[in-house]
Amino acid sequence: MKNILKSIFISSFPLLALFIFLFTIFIEGIHPRSIGTLIVSLIISLFFSLLFIKPVARTDKFLFSYSIPISIGFVLNLIFFDWQYFTASFILALGWTLYLTWYSAFASRSSSVLKVGKVLPNLTFENHQKELVSLASLSGDFKVILFFRGNWCPLCMAQIKEIVDDYILLKKRNVDVVLVSSQSHKNTENLAKKHKVPLHFLIDKDNRIAKDLNIVHKNGLPMGFQIFGYKSDVILPTLIIINKVNEIIFTDLTDNYRVRPEPATFLKIIDNY
Repeated sequence: MKNILKSIFISSFPLLALFIFLFTIFIEGIHPRSIGTLIVSLIISLFFSLLFIKPVARTDKFLFSYSIPISIGFVLNLIFFDWQYFTASFILALGWTLYLTWYSAFASRSSSVLKVGKVLPNLTFENHQKELVSLASLSGDFKVILFFRGNWCPLCMAQIKEIVDDYILLKKRNVDVVLVSSQSHKNTENLAKKHKVPLHFLIDKDNRIAKDLNIVHKNGLPMGFQIFGYKSDVILPTLIIINKVNEIIFTDLTDNYRVRPEPATFLKIIDNY
C-alpha cells in the first residue's frame, strides 16, 4: 500500500505545483501576498522539469539549492499573510518535505547474496533480441552490473550516460558493463541504439533475478507511466562489481534514489583491487 501511495504522489505532486503556479500568476496575479506562493510553486515545478530537460545522475540528499528558496517563499507567506496563499504554500512545502524524506528514501535494504566477498551465481538475462546472455559468457576481468529502473527514470539515464562517457576508461581495464532493467525489449533496444557503445543492455524478464537478489521495488513506477508500456514493479537502483570468478568486490544498495555512486568510484575500486 505504501508504494502505491508513493506512485500516486510522485505523479500528482509536480502537477499540483505547476497548477498552483499557473493559477496564481495568470488568475491571481503578482502582488506581495502571492509572491511567496509563486516562489514555492515555481521552484518545485522547475526542479521536476529540469530532471527531464537536463537530467543529473545524482543530487545531494536534501536538495539545499531548492529547499532554501522554497523555505524563503514559505516565510514570505507568513510575512504577507493570506489564508489562501498560505494554505497553498503549506501544502506544497509539506509535499516537498515528503518528497525529500519519504518518497526519495527506500526502506532498509539488505540482500544476503550481494555482500562483498560473496560469489554471484551465473545469472542469465535476455538481450533486446530475446537471446540469452549469461555472466559466464562475458570475458572481462571485471563486470560492472548496474540494475536500473527503466528509460522513464531521468537519473538512471544520466547515470548510464556517465558510464558511456567513461567507456574508454572501462575498456582499458577490460571491464564488461552490464546494464539490467525489467523493461520491455523494445525500450531496451531503444536505449542500446541511443548509446552506440558495446555495453550489454539486458533484460531481467518479470524481475525474476531481481526477486532472487531482493532488489525488486513493488509498484515503483510512477502512476500513469503504464500507458508507455512499463510495468508497475521495477528494479531498485543497484550497482555490483564482480571479478573474473563472479566474486563481489563492491556493491551499492542506495537507500535514496537520488544518491548514486559516480563512475570514478568504481574505477577506483577496480584499480585498487
